[in-house]
Amino acid sequence: MKKLGLNEIREKFLRFYETKEHLRLPSFSLVPQNDASLLLINAGMAPLKPYFTGKEVPPRKRVTTCQKCIRTPDIERVGKTARHGTFFEMLGNFSFGDYFKREAITWAWEFVTEVMEMPVDKLWVTVYLDDDEAFDIWTKEIGVAPDRVVRMGKEDNFWEIGTGPCGPCSEIYFDRGEAAGCGSPDCKLGCDCDRFVEFWNLVFTQFDKDEDGNYNRLAHPNIDTGMGLERLAAIMQGVNNLFEVDTVRNIMLAISDVAGVKYGENEKSDISLRVITDHIRSTTFMISDSIVPSNEGRGYVVRRLLRRAARHGKLLGIKKPFLHEIAETVIRESKEAYPALVEKHDFICEVIRREEEQFDKTVDQGLSILGGYIDELTRAGEKTLSGEKAFKLYDTFGFPIDLTVEILEEKGLSVDEEGFKAEMEQQKTRARDARKEGEGAGWSEDVYTKLDKSIKTEFAGYDNRTCEGKVLALVADGVVCDAIGEGETGVAILDKTVIYGESGGQVGDCGRLQNGSTVAKVRDAKKLPDGKILHFVDVEKGVLQVGDTLTSSYCEKTRRSTMQNHSATHLLQKALREVVGDHVTQAGSFVNPERLRFDFHHFEAVTPAQLAEVEKKVNEAILAALPVEKREMPQDEAKKLGAMALFGEKYGDIVRVVKMGEYSIELCGGCHVNNTSEIGLFKLISESSVAAGVRRIEGITGTSILALLAEKEAVIGETAAALKTSPGDIVTKAAAALEEVKNLQKALEDMKLKNAGGQIDALLESAADVDGVQVVTGKFDGLGADELRAIGDKVKDKLSAGVLVIAGTQDGKVTFVAMATKDAVAKGVHAGNLVREVAKIAGGGGGGKPDSAQAGGKQPEKATEALATVADTVKSQLK
Repeated sequence: MKKLGLNEIREKFLRFYETKEHLRLPSFSLVPQNDASLLLINAGMAPLKPYFTGKEVPPRKRVTTCQKCIRTPDIERVGKTARHGTFFEMLGNFSFGDYFKREAITWAWEFVTEVMEMPVDKLWVTVYLDDDEAFDIWTKEIGVAPDRVVRMGKEDNFWEIGTGPCGPCSEIYFDRGEAAGCGSPDCKLGCDCDRFVEFWNLVFTQFDKDEDGNYNRLAHPNIDTGMGLERLAAIMQGVNNLFEVDTVRNIMLAISDVAGVKYGENEKSDISLRVITDHIRSTTFMISDSIVPSNEGRGYVVRRLLRRAARHGKLLGIKKPFLHEIAETVIRESKEAYPALVEKHDFICEVIRREEEQFDKTVDQGLSILGGYIDELTRAGEKTLSGEKAFKLYDTFGFPIDLTVEILEEKGLSVDEEGFKAEMEQQKTRARDARKEGEGAGWSEDVYTKLDKSIKTEFAGYDNRTCEGKVLALVADGVVCDAIGEGETGVAILDKTVIYGESGGQVGDCGRLQNGSTVAKVRDAKKLPDGKILHFVDVEKGVLQVGDTLTSSYCEKTRRSTMQNHSATHLLQKALREVVGDHVTQAGSFVNPERLRFDFHHFEAVTPAQLAEVEKKVNEAILAALPVEKREMPQDEAKKLGAMALFGEKYGDIVRVVKMGEYSIELCGGCHVNNTSEIGLFKLISESSVAAGVRRIEGITGTSILALLAEKEAVIGETAAALKTSPGDIVTKAAAALEEVKNLQKALEDMKLKNAGGQIDALLESAADVDGVQVVTGKFDGLGADELRAIGDKVKDKLSAGVLVIAGTQDGKVTFVAMATKDAVAKGVHAGNLVREVAKIAGGGGGGKPDSAQAGGKQPEKATEALATVADTVKSQLK
């Protein structure tokens, strides 16, 4: 058996299946596309669900991939054992209604025994209990000895998730020998020990499970196989676990060098080395897919992993931020298979460095507070930290709950995790909503997925204003029908149309469908993943019927404005990459006739100077009158030209490339101008944050800028009229008016203070004596905190041993100021505690120091009642 490196094994697998006429696809993003059932891609087949369900047409019926995956249920187990990890790569070959069991089994055996050269006497096979077909192929055609093919039950060898596609499995095992076993005489396939390693699962998707639990045979069964690359590499390299596989081991060695420790010498440091090794692999790949640290959803997974790794770095004695340095090794080990790691190198390292530094600022204080909590538990003889305190650590110091759990477990303590969940339920709501469809959501169907899969719509609207098309299907009230009558609404699907269906961030066209007897207004259009274009119609005349031939046309005015905004979006992305950095990639976009919106990955606000430079570059490209070429070509050719693709998007063998001079080149199926000068001008309207690590720019083009200018001119004109000046003198006049208002306000405040100051003697005369302490109270209408403090200082200066509490009512609120002399404080008076109690009566709160404090209340009508309690409260404070 050859000793092969992980990268070498991956390439051998993919090449092998290419010789079996499979299309090699790159790994999809870890971010699921249009699948609310998953937070992260966790299996090789997960991104291919639409092909299995028929929602989308696969680029070829035979596909092979090596898919990066993340699984997080066992985060707390990672490191404690060498078996658990959050990141792995899944090799797979897939058939969408093409070949089935015979080919899947034959090729799997050929790859294992001839390409990998595994000894046949080390291999075992399992099949589903009732799958005689698979058993016979293994034993009668492949020639595996019947006693080495084990039948297993539904729990082990039948794949299904709720309703939908499902089927029996066949798994291939490698026998590592008695030395790796548990020593039990009953040790056999299925034992929990490390002797028999399952490394390849062949799923024969031949049934469709309905709501009643019936297993209905599929007319075109599918093949879905999955083989863990790291597990296969461990077998081929003769090592015990994934952490000893060559590429993973190199990452661990880099950590060992920084920490000055060796793997295998100490169990505690081994745990930390495994944690950091696994977590930095996961986070490097996640960030390369533009998932950045946050407190929800996928971003929270990144944060948990990075902070757990950082904490274990501290346990190893590493004092400085180091994880971004280890990410360099991760990138180097995997860059050939995952070029995005190289393309986003700087972005990955910067995000990790910032997160580690941010955690570093709070972790020591958080650890100190947690240490105090542990001491409290120990003194009280308790074993469980409250959910409230665990939440405070999370909310204030960024401690993920599993980090708190881990630290407490090391002390033999636990956390009230249910209490923690209750405390943070609101922060979890958005993440739960993202997965609210449940596990079966990725397999769900609607009326359109049930239509004949051969129905397709050819889009002819790039170069044509109108075209004829035949009605292939109609839907009304969610049901497939044969006709939609006059005055009714519904959805029409044609074989050919010039009306663009919403996709790729571009809104659908509006327009008309008509022939001699029928007229239907198209108010919107959407493109389905499988190529059908849905025309949302209002039938204005006649009857729209399946089989009708109609002429489609779109509204030229709205299409032109949409094209201007779409083309400007391409220029905007290029300008952002030039000004902000190459790590900028599209996170989403939306263009309609009115405006454009572009979401992109970036970790901080774009500065005003950068925004000005971006806007300038876009307009320079517009005024340069660059020709806009739109061509279809093979995907490989487009990549060679440097065309930017939306990462994680599925593209076919033939792609459409939009090239604007030598400035911008992108893969895009949308509608564009023929020359950048047709855009007119571009105006950036706003820049904001929409999520952790995602920024949004909104802008306008063409006639929308004229409308904006007209609006601004109207505002300027009205403002000038109100200030009784010309538009050119607005700034000077406004500044003078503000200065005048400021002076008048100051004069008014001085007058109020002077009037109030005249009452100081009256306040002192009304002072009450409470056990030798003078207590002064008073209420002033229209005064705020600053005026009250000024009065308070004057009153306090005239007291020997005294305390004062005065109130000011203004704008529907009440403000209390309390002061105490040094002698009063010595007798026990505490102004902060005093004013807090007083403010409670007026529906507020506050506090401060013993000699000076302030509070507020929402019920100014209770100010007098509150002041009446001051003397009694002072009396209760005196020693």
